[in-house]
Amino acid sequence: MIEATSCGGVVIFRGKVLVLYKKYKNKYEGWVLPKGTVEKGEAHEDTAIREVKEESGAQAVIKKYIDTTEYMFNTAKDTVHKKVHWYLMMSDSYYCKPQSEEFFEDVGYYKFHEAYHLLRFPNERQILQQAYDEYMNLRRQGKW
Repeated sequence: MIEATSCGGVVIFRGKVLVLYKKYKNKYEGWVLPKGTVEKGEAHEDTAIREVKEESGAQAVIKKYIDTTEYMFNTAKDTVHKKVHWYLMMSDSYYCKPQSEEFFEDVGYYKFHEAYHLLRFPNERQILQQAYDEYMNLRRQGKW
C-alpha cells in the first residue's frame, strides 16, 4: 500500500464557494474542491495555497485549519491510502480559471447549497459543511 498526502482548500469569496469540474478520459467526472499532493519539504499550508492557485487560478489565504479526510483507491499497480488536510481559505476576487492540464473543464463560485449538491464525494461535502460553519462563525465574530 502506498501512503499519500494532499492538501486543499474550501475557498470563499463574498459568501460563495469555489468548486472545480474535472473530466478525465471518460474514467472520472465530477465537481470537486481544489487539492493536490504535498511536494518534498513543503509545508501543508503552502501546498493548499499552491494547489488552489494552480488548479483554479484563485489567489487565496488561509483563515483556519478545518480537518483531515482519508480514503483509498486502486491504481494499476497498488492501493493508495490518501490523507487530505483541508483549510478554510479566503479569496479577494471572483477571478478563476480551470487548469486544463489537470483535466479541469470548469471552475466557479457557487452559493453554499449549490456547491454542496454539486460536489461528487461525500467526504468533500462534509468538509464543505464544516468549513462553511466556521466561515459563518468567523463572520459573526467580525473576523472575516
